[in-house]
Amino acid sequence: MSALRPWVQAARPKTLTAAAAPVLMGASLAVSHGRFALLPAAAALAGALLIQVGTNFANDYYDSVRGGDTGERVGPTRVTQSGLIEAAAVRRAALATFGLAVLVGVYLVAVGGTPILVIGVLSVISGWAYTAGPFPLAYNGLGDLFVLLFFGPVAVAGTYWVQALEMRPELLLAGFGIGALNTAILVANNLRDLETDRRAAKRTLPVLFGRTTGRIEYTALVLVAFATLPAGVRVYAWSPLCLLGLAAAIPAGRALRLVLAHADARRLMPALPGTAAAAGLYGLLFAVGLTVASFW
Repeated sequence: MSALRPWVQAARPKTLTAAAAPVLMGASLAVSHGRFALLPAAAALAGALLIQVGTNFANDYYDSVRGGDTGERVGPTRVTQSGLIEAAAVRRAALATFGLAVLVGVYLVAVGGTPILVIGVLSVISGWAYTAGPFPLAYNGLGDLFVLLFFGPVAVAGTYWVQALEMRPELLLAGFGIGALNTAILVANNLRDLETDRRAAKRTLPVLFGRTTGRIEYTALVLVAFATLPAGVRVYAWSPLCLLGLAAAIPAGRALRLVLAHADARRLMPALPGTAAAAGLYGLLFAVGLTVASFW
């Protein structure tokens, strides 16, 4: 168990809600339209989780190599920087996890065809390039856009596609809702790490435009996320039971108060897991609401 614990830490299990929530939403939308297919939905969830874990392993390795993680950083221990796991082993684990995601993707491409091939290739490349390569997204102010798209509309629509083989405009609305909340997780992280990121030349949006801009971005993302649910009920006739997802405003509100009230990194630490919990609850309750309504 002691040998396994650092690997679990490197996988960052509290962030996995960001990968699971949009898949649950896409699956529940398929249920509501009578298009649910268990195996493709389960494979979509497995693939999303593997890409998230692979991205987390790669981030742990490359943030250490690039100097983004140092002993001054406040937050959960990073296994590469701290020496808990040998750097080369973390890199190999990232490659192996992305490899498993590709294997799952082979099945999904067989089911969903070319659109899923494109989504899968771009997802794996973007996950690796988040902190790796000559132009790492997270170091050049593009991390927020990556999360908003790939952990939002792409994940929701891709999950729906492998079951129904069709697109609907409402998938984009649902996707941007959960994508906004998942992006808020990243913003909470970047606000906490603002000073150490600045010293490491990691050009996140708060580093580029300041803490106030980061707070405005976080607030706007939370508001967008919770506005999409009643919008979907009104525009696309989603069942009102999907509004169960509004209960996620409770942990999101607590995290928002921390973001607006504090600049100290240690005081901001609970904002990240709080936002991640809100994203997971949002996606889960949305999915439960639509699924229950489909059987009434």
